[in-house]
Amino acid sequence: MARNAGKRTSTKLVFLLSCAGLLGAALIADFLWASSSSHSHAYASIASNWVLEKSGTVVVPNKEKAEAVKSKNNSVDARILSGTFADLPGPELKWEKMAPAPVPRLDGSAVQIKNLLYVFAGYGTIDYVHSHVDIYNFSDNKWVGKLDMPKEMAHSHLGMVTDGRYVYVVSGQYGPQCRGPTSRTFVLDTETKQWQRMPPLPVPRYAPATQLWKGRLHVMGGSKEDRHEPALDHWSIAVEDGKALEKEWRTEIPIPRGGPHRACIVADDRLMVIGGQEGDFMPKPGSPIFKCSRRHEVVYSDVYMLDDEMKWKTLPPMPKPNSHIEFAWILVNNSILISGGTTEKNPITKKMILVGEVLRFDLNTMKWSVYGRMPYRIKTTLAGFWDGWLYFTSGQRDRGPENPQPRKVVGEMWRTKIHL
Repeated sequence: MARNAGKRTSTKLVFLLSCAGLLGAALIADFLWASSSSHSHAYASIASNWVLEKSGTVVVPNKEKAEAVKSKNNSVDARILSGTFADLPGPELKWEKMAPAPVPRLDGSAVQIKNLLYVFAGYGTIDYVHSHVDIYNFSDNKWVGKLDMPKEMAHSHLGMVTDGRYVYVVSGQYGPQCRGPTSRTFVLDTETKQWQRMPPLPVPRYAPATQLWKGRLHVMGGSKEDRHEPALDHWSIAVEDGKALEKEWRTEIPIPRGGPHRACIVADDRLMVIGGQEGDFMPKPGSPIFKCSRRHEVVYSDVYMLDDEMKWKTLPPMPKPNSHIEFAWILVNNSILISGGTTEKNPITKKMILVGEVLRFDLNTMKWSVYGRMPYRIKTTLAGFWDGWLYFTSGQRDRGPENPQPRKVVGEMWRTKIHL
């Protein structure tokens, strides 16, 4: 009897220990799965925001539904999310594809002189940068020439402007990934194809707003030497016929809000700075190749103007925040047209969203509108205008109609007829 009771007790104990073991194994497996899922999501969040990403799912939400799901499950189901969160309604434009650029470019630069578009530098991939200039002839609608850049000149995030013959090139990033900036400044004579040096900027900057105004070359804002912190500095130097008339840059009134990737335009003898962002990718600490590492960014819609009073004034903001537009604009019939860009990130996933509109600022009414839709969403376009046509080339386009995240760097050239 006592032996049978002991046997039942032993059997019960073995059963309880087996259950406990199975429960413990399940908890450990669940923990490992959650850790792996969290790590994968964090990696994907960083990886999905640069040039060469080839996978990932768009997660741009129907905001109310996404918030309801998030509060219920503390997660967001990507299947319920719409890929057109940031798009604004606007007319469809008839776009015509032209001859593509010799190479694809991201963060390139461009100026137009008469019927020629000079397209400078830029990333080919995150690990390769261009060090030459390609030239497009609007009259013949073909690429007609190539120029080498000075070896010491920056390759991306350039400040650039032309007076109709000379191209002034200021500061920028030297090399691929997230390498450091240079303060070096150059001038290209587009008639002789010769380069000359100018006095260097007081300190290096990434993508400063740059324009010629009242006989002086103005350089404003951009990012500081760490590539992330926005700069408020504003300098100018007197120039004429491709030469500096002074030995040093002069300090001017600081810009109200700093940062890179903004359009800078002179119209009606007023200097305007449009859009931009605060923050940018930074080099990963200790990386021998200065590998890019994502940091928090704020894209804004601010528009500032400097006039004869030399005081910054605030103009009506853009229809939505917009950055990466420094060479995406044209000025025609007293209107500014801006093609593409990047807007605020997805509110749930914090992933980058590209702009797919041509935005118009009417300088007569001081009002913004959506002029029309682009063939796809794209940032860092290089724009020009000739014989009634708006052209743009290069940049980084979206993943498709339902996915506004950046993916492929392109060299395509498009044009559409403008009616203003």
